[in-house]
Amino acid sequence: MGIPEKTTNQEFPPPAEDQRALTLTEDWTPEEEAKAKRKLDLIIMPILTLGFFCLQLDRGNISNAITSSFFKDVGITQNEFNVGQQMLSLGIVLTEIPANMCLYRVGPGKWLTLQLFLFGIVSTFQAWQNNYASFIATRFLLGITESGFIPGGLWTMSTWYTRAETAKRVMIFYFGNQIGQASSKLLAYGILHMEGMGGKAGWFYLFTLMGGFTVLCGFVYGFFLPDSFRNPSPSFLPKWRMFTDREIHILQTRVLLDDPMKGQKKKKINLGAFKRAFTNWRIYAHVAISLLNNGPQRALDTYSPTIVRSFGYKSLQANAMASVGLWLQVPTSFAFSYLSDHFNWRGQTVIAGLTGHLIGYIFNRSFTNGDLVNNKGLRYFGVVFTQTFGTFSHPLNIAWLSLTCEDSEVRALAMAMVIMGANIAGIYGAQILRSEDSPLYRRGFTVNIAIISTAIILAAVRMVDDMIRKKRNPPQLEIEQGSNSDDGSNGEKGTHPRTVQLQVDDEVRKQLHQ
Repeated sequence: MGIPEKTTNQEFPPPAEDQRALTLTEDWTPEEEAKAKRKLDLIIMPILTLGFFCLQLDRGNISNAITSSFFKDVGITQNEFNVGQQMLSLGIVLTEIPANMCLYRVGPGKWLTLQLFLFGIVSTFQAWQNNYASFIATRFLLGITESGFIPGGLWTMSTWYTRAETAKRVMIFYFGNQIGQASSKLLAYGILHMEGMGGKAGWFYLFTLMGGFTVLCGFVYGFFLPDSFRNPSPSFLPKWRMFTDREIHILQTRVLLDDPMKGQKKKKINLGAFKRAFTNWRIYAHVAISLLNNGPQRALDTYSPTIVRSFGYKSLQANAMASVGLWLQVPTSFAFSYLSDHFNWRGQTVIAGLTGHLIGYIFNRSFTNGDLVNNKGLRYFGVVFTQTFGTFSHPLNIAWLSLTCEDSEVRALAMAMVIMGANIAGIYGAQILRSEDSPLYRRGFTVNIAIISTAIILAAVRMVDDMIRKKRNPPQLEIEQGSNSDDGSNGEKGTHPRTVQLQVDDEVRKQLHQ
């Protein structure tokens, strides 16, 4: 079902001194648009997804290291390890918004490339930690260097794509995270076999190889990630324009027609945007949903290899087995993403994912009772089931949130807020599974059941809110939430050519008239 045709004479407040009225017209064929967008997809999405894959490798490989001799070699306990995990999340939280503002100022091409080099180097040098102080310091530094990368990637997508297209590609971006989670545990199975080579522990090679891979991927970013419409060239090859002038005209005009605020990009986010973002209760609701979902998920992801090992499996085997549920979540999340986009079931899919996550913890808690505690196959099923549903409610929630934001500046802040909430979840989540509760973690699983139940209630409140708003103003909410089409038309059929007058920066005006 298409969206009612938009008015062709949109009214805007008086332009700023550096802004002028500009009339934009869809002066291209559907074939030209499809070809330009296909090229954009083949350049932007694989590179951003690769960066998220690297981030998850470097963030999550320590969960595999602790199945080796890591605790003994570094001289720390499980509860001290939990503090280090909190420091990782704290480093991210403290610098998330400043990092996002730096990206907004200097551009994603330079900033995201720099970040990949920085957190790749820090991850590599984790291999030389040898005491509690160095462990805490490297986790905190890793958090600082990773901060802003995820909201930065999301914001970058929002600058190249329309609102509905961005929502559809959030899950693709998060496939990098999910595949990174699964791959890190499977790769650890092979890398930890290097135990003793050169007199080094297996976890030494875990950090050096994965961190080194991230540094190499930093060069991929430098050579192939275009910065923006204004500067469609990679950082290391500033004279190489990756898109033709015609392609830039098509891609940029369609984005401006979808969201005119993107034609008024500033070097910094103004105070009005902060006010609009920080006084919007719906943004806080989405932040809380991710905050509640990600704490239990982070706890399980960190200790899943150790939990599987406690069933009686060998350490290396446990690492490989702990990847099974993470691989299953990839097609599962793809299916949920399809339902969310195709039927516009934003709230329904988030609630369904959270419900699966909740059932998983109910299984894990129930399987620690009576004779079931000795059934390692059943207990392993509980871990796999929980992993399958544990992650993807978060990106679905982000897609839902992105369609709630009124303009690009608020969207940039909202992305930083929800990712910051997800990382605050890592602070409390790191203390859910503690040594005194191991190896059954009955208390931990009970806590997770209560937390996820609260997230489901919040998501239900937001879904009911959307239903009420849709009844009151159906056309507007449908525009906000996007359409089922992915042809750049936002679901508008038979409206080509479409002409809209809007206010844009002088720089954008000159570029579009080239």
